[in-house]
Amino acid sequence: MFFDTDCGGVVHNIAYLRMIETCRTRLAAQLGMDLVTMSETQLFPVVVRTEIDYRRPAKLGDTLAIHGWISSVEKVRFWCRFEIRRESDDALLITSHQSLALVQMPEGKPRRLPPHIRELCEAGASESRP
Repeated sequence: MFFDTDCGGVVHNIAYLRMIETCRTRLAAQLGMDLVTMSETQLFPVVVRTEIDYRRPAKLGDTLAIHGWISSVEKVRFWCRFEIRRESDDALLITSHQSLALVQMPEGKPRRLPPHIRELCEAGASESRP
């Protein structure tokens, strides 16, 4: 989108995080943590850490594909990985690694991953979108 770029037509670094957020939200829905369910249960995956490597710039007019998957699961937290590629040449533009924890609100207490979510995570849930 035009608003994601600077005056030179290069995508802003923060725009990639918004794309990753969209992918992660869709991935969460596959794990049974869609927005309505999270609102009802007040159990939310919260980003604890984000690492991002900017490998190549995307430019105005590029069509990007974002792929996200669960890379590992621990007792309380889990890790997601993301790649953003330019569709025209499959160039790898961005890699990202995020740590998340489930938090029960309004108390703000970390919770263990429920068994059904842990099983889906360990099965390798993933999400891809152009």
